[in-house]
Amino acid sequence: MKMEQNTPRQNRTKEHFKLAFIDLIKENGYHSVTVKDIVNRAAYNRSTFYIHYLDKMELAEDLLISLLQGLEDAAGEPYAPGQKVYTTKLNPPAFNIIAYIYKHRNFFELINYEDTLPGLHLKFPRTILKIYQEKFDFETLNHVPVNMDYFKRYTAYGFYGLIQNWISSGFKETQEEFIHEVIDLSKTHIYSVKYIGE
Repeated sequence: MKMEQNTPRQNRTKEHFKLAFIDLIKENGYHSVTVKDIVNRAAYNRSTFYIHYLDKMELAEDLLISLLQGLEDAAGEPYAPGQKVYTTKLNPPAFNIIAYIYKHRNFFELINYEDTLPGLHLKFPRTILKIYQEKFDFETLNHVPVNMDYFKRYTAYGFYGLIQNWISSGFKETQEEFIHEVIDLSKTHIYSVKYIGE
């Protein structure tokens, strides 16, 4: 991927390509989409596309990396390093990660498709796990001693399952309703969460 600093105009152009690509994947499946389709949908020419990307695979990689990095960043935004929050005091802003997914739902809906962005079905849940492993420490309810690696995996993949269900339902619950459900579930097994940051 080209590593130069992008201007605001270049970022807008890349964003147009990404949005066109997402729509085309939903309509036709990833493997059927061509660079020609992308540039036609985005209303640019091929030479503009090739200034930014070598091919469709590089665009796919940029799309996946940028949105999943944004997900990681969003998880820590409400917290100061070392901040500890008791689950009885959790509130919707603590789940900024859910707000991020909803804001970028056009992208995250791609998990509903079989012929979708390569790596999405694996890297999305792995990103949730990475967040749990690297950014947070947990205390169990009643301080029950457990293997914390297993606990983080269990909790991260459970959370991912809830997110996947919410997305596949077409975001049936509002963002606020979904966050409250997650908070209520968290209270059943987590006593506190500490943000350990970067």
